[in-house]
Amino acid sequence: MMRLAYERVVVHTANPFVISRGGGSEYVRVRVTLTDGDGVQGIGEAAPSAFYGETADTVVAALEALRPVIENGDAWALELLEAALARALRGNAAARMGVSAAAHDLVGKRLSTPLYRLWGLTPAAAPRSSFTIAIAPSDEELARRVAQAAAYPVLKIKLGTDRDDDIIRTVRAAAPEKTIRVDANAAWTPKQALAMIERLARAGVEFVEQPLPPADLDGLRFVRERSALPIIADESCVTSADIPRLAGAVDGINIKLAKCGGLREAMRMIAAARAHGMRVMMGCMIETSLGITAAAHLAPLLDYADLDGAALLSDDPYDGATIAGGRIAIPDAPGLGVRPRAR
Repeated sequence: MMRLAYERVVVHTANPFVISRGGGSEYVRVRVTLTDGDGVQGIGEAAPSAFYGETADTVVAALEALRPVIENGDAWALELLEAALARALRGNAAARMGVSAAAHDLVGKRLSTPLYRLWGLTPAAAPRSSFTIAIAPSDEELARRVAQAAAYPVLKIKLGTDRDDDIIRTVRAAAPEKTIRVDANAAWTPKQALAMIERLARAGVEFVEQPLPPADLDGLRFVRERSALPIIADESCVTSADIPRLAGAVDGINIKLAKCGGLREAMRMIAAARAHGMRVMMGCMIETSLGITAAAHLAPLLDYADLDGAALLSDDPYDGATIAGGRIAIPDAPGLGVRPRAR
């Protein structure tokens, strides 16, 4: 038996986080706490995204709807718990992820073992994380943000504006030696994507993430067959069920815990992508270190990582995984290994 509790947590980004479909600087996350009969507590984070129909209010409503499943569940039976949550409530992936992370944290604490060790992983195998440069209002502000990210050798640049060429020129001039990745957040047509990719390849970009709208799989296949750069699916790939139909249409997938609904499902996505010969990336929403650390424990299984959600914050309330200099450092403490930050 477990007891469920939750609390809203309001955080802010150091700079407004703007992508092709909008953005802001204030985000409401929900901390989920599970307590067992011995008083051991596991914590996790729900990071809702309006793009997937979730807000802090829907997370709270979903947790209340799921309360009987959670409180009558067995935290040791992690597979059964995630399956029961998915059966009880469709969608609401961020809410279910908060429960999944808290249950995994609880099990790790009971066993006095970090999650990555339970999975047989070694932190040394984790790739470097990129640091995201969001859409800025001017070239001058964009250059300033690139300068702020001087410690990070890999940058992910948000595109999908009428200034995309200027953005890439400005970033490349400010960071001539860095690895650059591009994310259009579904803003282009196939014709626009191919024209942009030709120019991005000349600028030394490594790959392009989600150039087209999520449902345009034929368009993704058309672009990929003609693209000089690898194509990574994000919004087109929500769960493992999406991966077979993406095979051949993209080169890889971007997993986000808040969209797939749980750590077990994320593991299934990694296995399915590998079985289809696809590259595996893990990204994030704007999250605190509580949410980012859950993803970081899976980082040794990835080809690419974009786990900068907490690094973008000005008021992260937790200490957990870090990405200083792009290096993913995973806590060696039991469970997730996350602690409240001293104020």
